[in-house]
Amino acid sequence: MHKFSNLAGAVAALFASVVLADEAVAPSDDADAGATTAESDIYVYPSKGQTEKQLDRDRYECHNWAVAQSHYNPSDVHLAPHQQVRVVEMPPPGRDTAVGAMTGAVIGSSVAGRHDSGEGAVAGAIIGAMVGASSDAARQKAASQVDTRMSAEQQAERARLEKQAADYRRAISACLEGRGYTVK
Repeated sequence: MHKFSNLAGAVAALFASVVLADEAVAPSDDADAGATTAESDIYVYPSKGQTEKQLDRDRYECHNWAVAQSHYNPSDVHLAPHQQVRVVEMPPPGRDTAVGAMTGAVIGSSVAGRHDSGEGAVAGAIIGAMVGASSDAARQKAASQVDTRMSAEQQAERARLEKQAADYRRAISACLEGRGYTVK
C-alpha cells in the first residue's frame, strides 16, 4: 500500500508540472491576422479632349470625393498594428505525450523502489502518457478554436473591405464619368 501512495503522489506532481507547462505554451487568443482586399484598378480614358493635367486634377478630386463617400482609401495601409499576423511557435504534436511518458517512467521507477522499479516505470509511463496526451489534445483544441475564430474574423473583415472597395470604385467611376471620361 505504501508503494501505491508514493506512486500516486508522484503522478500528482507529474500532472501538476504538465498542466503548468501546458499553460505556459498555450496559444494566445489575441493572435490576430491581417485582412486583404480586392484590387480596385480603374481605367480612365479622356473622351472630350481633356489634357493630362486636367485628368490628373479630376482624378485627384474624384479620388478624394470617392474616399469621403465610401470610407475606403486604396492608397492607405489596411492593417492596424493589432491586426498584423504574429507567428507563435508551438511544440510538435505528441511532444507532451512523449515527455509525460518519459517523466512518468522515471518518477514511477524511482518511487516504486528497487525491487518493483520496472513495474513502477511502466505504470508511471502509462499515466504520464495519458496526462501528456490530454495536454496535447487541449493545446490542439485551443489552437483549432483560435483558427476558427480568426478565420471568421478575417472573412468578415475581408467582406467589409471588399464592399468598401466596390463602393469606392462606383463612386470614383461616377465622378469621372460625370466629368466626361470613359471608365472601365
